[in-house]
Amino acid sequence: METLKHECGVAMIRLLKPLEHYHRKYGSWMYALNRLYLLMEKQHNRGQEGAGLVCVKLEANPGEEYMFRERAVGTGAITEIFDNVYRQYKDVPAEQLKDPSFAKANLPFAGELYIGHLRYSTTGKSGLSYIHPFLRRSNWRARNLAICGNFNMTNVNDIFRDITSTGQHPRRYADTYFILEQLGHRLDREAERLFRKYESEGLKNQDITHAIEENIDLSNIIEKAASTWDGGYVICGVTGSGESFSIRDPWGIRTAFYYVDDEIAVLASERPVIQTVMNVNINGIKELQRGEALFISRTGTVKTSQILKPEPSSACSFERIYFSRGSDIDIYKERKKLGENLTGHILKKIDYDIEHSVFSFIPNTAEVAYYGMLEGLQKYLNELKAKQIAEKGASISESELQKILSQRIRNEKVAVKDIKLRTFIAEGNSRNDLAAHVYDITYGSITPEKDNLVVIDDSIVRGTTLKQSIISILDRLHPKKIIFVSSSPQIRYPDYYGIDMSSMDEFIAFKAAIELLREKKKEDVIIDTYHKAKKQQLHANGAAINYVKDIYAPFTSEDISKKAAKLLSGPNIRAKIELVFQTIEGLHAACPNHPGDWYFSGDYPTPGGTRMVNRAFINYMEETYFKQDK
Repeated sequence: METLKHECGVAMIRLLKPLEHYHRKYGSWMYALNRLYLLMEKQHNRGQEGAGLVCVKLEANPGEEYMFRERAVGTGAITEIFDNVYRQYKDVPAEQLKDPSFAKANLPFAGELYIGHLRYSTTGKSGLSYIHPFLRRSNWRARNLAICGNFNMTNVNDIFRDITSTGQHPRRYADTYFILEQLGHRLDREAERLFRKYESEGLKNQDITHAIEENIDLSNIIEKAASTWDGGYVICGVTGSGESFSIRDPWGIRTAFYYVDDEIAVLASERPVIQTVMNVNINGIKELQRGEALFISRTGTVKTSQILKPEPSSACSFERIYFSRGSDIDIYKERKKLGENLTGHILKKIDYDIEHSVFSFIPNTAEVAYYGMLEGLQKYLNELKAKQIAEKGASISESELQKILSQRIRNEKVAVKDIKLRTFIAEGNSRNDLAAHVYDITYGSITPEKDNLVVIDDSIVRGTTLKQSIISILDRLHPKKIIFVSSSPQIRYPDYYGIDMSSMDEFIAFKAAIELLREKKKEDVIIDTYHKAKKQQLHANGAAINYVKDIYAPFTSEDISKKAAKLLSGPNIRAKIELVFQTIEGLHAACPNHPGDWYFSGDYPTPGGTRMVNRAFINYMEETYFKQDK
């Protein structure tokens, strides 16, 4: 019910044949450009704050541009950047525009290598200067570098020290910029090494340049830089001479998939995007593995290489619950299983009263989990019907049989998102009043005072939208009880690998735990946790321990759910509010290949994540908790 801003999306295309081939076979030399647009548009869910692309021409004469970039901010950024590209062709005579040789020699963005990016800020910083791809220019083609990525580094200070130790003086403090300069510096050194090598062999001038471009090896450059990175990432890069790479973090936190045939190599953040855009079978698409990199040389040789040692898998489970497109067959099945897993918990909350319970979902991203929940409930009802018929035996009458068979799961569309909350109402009661009207309800969909209303969502993070709009609007239906169901477990800890949830006091589960500690006169747990976290900050090189777990330790998940439900209710709400959360065990049963669950369990896969959660708790204590007590 609350939109999570998330990790970004990436796309890369490398044509493996000349532009003339695509013009003959597909009717346009713009084949790659058009496919890039589709790859990005179909990943629009991954970033609506901005978009950008870079194109590299493999052939260009000195004095001619060979590396092109276009970026834009806002929800319409994808359309804007491609409009800007195509607008540059509007005055070109039709015959020339259809000529791939002319395009290759004269037109911008008529190249063989493309990378695209969709941005969702995880830092709160916005503006064109923060939109990927980032570009580092040079007069030597092999030293030009553009990168984009879906990542968040937890050890930015370490990366900063690494690049400054080489004598560099960064002009900006941001992880993307640091990685660009880190890779760029190593690219320079590799080019200089090759220059000395070929010069000693007697080559001169352009011959040296061509030898460097044909023999530069990105794998060593990427390996040295990536060995300093702590975080979740898929990073793509291209050089001005036509080399390209994509690398995935060794924990497998972020995702990347690729497809290669004799015409094209394609990489994207999600598998079904490639399936749809390229119209290929799922079996032809491979997943980039943990610590693995995909390299495509200037000459079109495609290879993968194990750049970093694979760590224990921590593939992000939120990808499966919420972020990735549900059109992926495996994700679709997993989301249905998440919903089905909740059946027993829901039945207990409604006291097994199927007859007087209505089931629905908010928002649309929860729809697949909703189908799974309905299937689970239907299985229960079928078993109940069979038991009731068996108990009646051969003496069952026609009317009794019809009554049993007529029992059904009542599912309704009880709420519809009606308007978008406009930001021109910035604060106070006016904003809250408008928020209360974001959703509209289907009047008459339940029986007042008699029916339970069960609404499933894919996650309940902050509870803000629930409290400000959804609960109050659903309460107008006068249900006996409103049960909000989350197909994910309680979100208790911040994420530091790409999802925009980094502040402790945002989480309804955390707020509930703090309130429970206060009610139980256990404030000493809060203070002790603060001191332990503070002490660990003084020993940054020691073992990292997540002390924030102590905040939750005295309570069961049900304790926290009950308290969170009270925090979401209010004096004007007539219905009883209850919460049902997925268990961590249920999560892993539904998504066995994506065990990354640190936002639920607190088990961060990297030391950087653990240190940052302690830092977040310290910030909460010093900026909020202690000030409340004054």
